[in-house]
Amino acid sequence: MASASRRHATRSRNIRPAPSIRALAWSNVNDVARVPLGVIQAVRAVRAFHPDVVLATGGYVSVPMSLAAWVCRRPLVVHEQTVRLGLANRLLARVASATSVSTVPLLPERARKRAVVTGNPVRPEVLNGHAEKALEAPGLTAFDRTRPTVYVTGGAQGVTQINRLIGEVLPWLLERANVIHQCGPAAVTAMQATAETLSAEAAGRYLPVGFVGPELPDVFPLADVVISRSGASSITAPTALGLPSVLVPLASSAGGEQAHNARQLADVGAVCALLGEVTPTALCEALEPLLAEPARRQEMAGKAREQGRPDAGDRQVDVVLDLAKAGSC
Repeated sequence: MASASRRHATRSRNIRPAPSIRALAWSNVNDVARVPLGVIQAVRAVRAFHPDVVLATGGYVSVPMSLAAWVCRRPLVVHEQTVRLGLANRLLARVASATSVSTVPLLPERARKRAVVTGNPVRPEVLNGHAEKALEAPGLTAFDRTRPTVYVTGGAQGVTQINRLIGEVLPWLLERANVIHQCGPAAVTAMQATAETLSAEAAGRYLPVGFVGPELPDVFPLADVVISRSGASSITAPTALGLPSVLVPLASSAGGEQAHNARQLADVGAVCALLGEVTPTALCEALEPLLAEPARRQEMAGKAREQGRPDAGDRQVDVVLDLAKAGSC
């Protein structure tokens, strides 16, 4: 296989929604006109590099290079992270040699024929953490290990909504659990101020942090329940690890992607999803049985693990290598 490392820039633009047909025409005509130029640039790059396989991970930026692979008759693997194909991947699946997905049922019939279920890759270190190491961190020494631990993470876009919910239910939640709250750097001071209104005992079992980085592999095994949004990256590790989750889909996600992800997992009992109006009461009702009943957590953990793909990275590599080998024969 080719081993040289090169970078080539190609033009590509998003097709943006607009409030009217006239606005749509004016806002997108320039964007659409750039796509053929991007494909021409990508074709030159593919011919120069002559890849054994092209791997596309979705989004408008992948379109020129993927179409160039098709034009140059190079094997194309399209990877879809969510349960439904996005706009770019719906187009590319028509010309792909294989489409790697997390699940098959919600795919169009035509796309299913070349679909391979791989799941979404998760970093190996995330799957090999140790709860004891997390407990050594400052701020966790007062955690009560007789209570379950909840890990809250809102992600970049959903953090404001989840922070608001947690702020409103925090006293109730801390009566039942320890809480590690990844609230985003901008909200740490406000959440610390909220903690100062609590009793010293309750405040000792609450840790608001701006960002969880290298510690994440150890935080997951410490957690008994995860509260998060339901983007593909948010649900990948908890399902691979078999962690019970309460999902709060981001309403503004493209094509309702997060609601679809959450609904699919909720339908098989792998998560609890807040798909209607998201209120503090709804969050408490979802959490109450998980925090009060270890058997309920264990049941959901088993179903989450059934949906997880801890070997997704290996599966994805196999798909790519199999096509490379087939092309070299």
